[in-house]
This record gives sequence, C-alpha cells and structure tokens, in this order.
Amino acid sequence: MNQIRIITVGKLKEPFYRKAEEEYLKRLKVYLKIDLAEVDDLPCPEKASAIQEEAVLKQEAISIQKLISAKDFVITLDRRGKEMTSPELAEFINQRTFYSDPLVFVIGGSLGLADELLRTAKLNLSFSKLTFPHQLFRIMLLEQLYRAVKINRNEPYHK
Repeated sequence: MNQIRIITVGKLKEPFYRKAEEEYLKRLKVYLKIDLAEVDDLPCPEKASAIQEEAVLKQEAISIQKLISAKDFVITLDRRGKEMTSPELAEFINQRTFYSDPLVFVIGGSLGLADELLRTAKLNLSFSKLTFPHQLFRIMLLEQLYRAVKINRNEPYHK
C-alpha cells in the first residue's frame, strides 16, 4: 500500500473544512496509507516587516523539517511551482509507487513556505497561479489525491 504524508502549517478551524477532510481521508484510506501532520501556524503581525515574516517562515520551516526524513520525496505546494493536470499528477504518483520512498506533501501557512524548503524539495507543485487559503488548499490536495487514485485504478469519478 502506498504511503503519503501531508505536512501542513496550522489546523483546520472551520467545521465544514474538518468535515470535508474527514470525508476525503475516509475515501483515501481504502487505497493508501495517509498520514497528516500539523505544525503550529505562528502568529505574525498584520503589518509585519519582511524581516518579521522571514523569521516566522524560518521557525515554521524548522518545525516542518523535523517531520521529514532523508528518504522522503518532498513535494512543496507553491503557486510558483510546476503545474500539472489531474491525469499528469496521477501518472506522477503512479510512477513514484515504484520507489519505496514515501511522498510527503508540504502546505505552508498564510505566509507560504520558506525559500529553503522550496529549494530542497524534490518537486515544487502548483495547482494554479491563484492564491488559495491554506485551509481550503488542504482539502483541494486531498481531493486531487483521491482523484489520482481513481484515475490510476481506472475507476469512475466525476470529471
């Protein structure tokens, strides 16, 4: 069974996001081992300086890196990353199943991810050039993972 881990900055606060997450995790666990880890979303003043934002990103990155091992295939989610279609993502995941290294998806908080994490990731992935709230994006990632599984198994799923 394939293993995927998702590391996110922050917790889901809204009940409707938690309900959607529960539903996709329930669907996914039939097909793969999925682990979800959260690191604290550190407070940052609304009118923070670039130096303050960098300090927050650096602290979040340290927390994230503690959850990553050298054998992990790390995929950061960033709007400046590589865009794929759903079938391309499914094929990428399918190809990675030939390797024993777990896939680790990393979703940043409201400030995004530290440049260091983006540089050291094996893949920087973008779902769009648009900016999404990180809580919503967490659900979008789970939905795309579920869609990828269905595509790879040639099972029906709405288009």
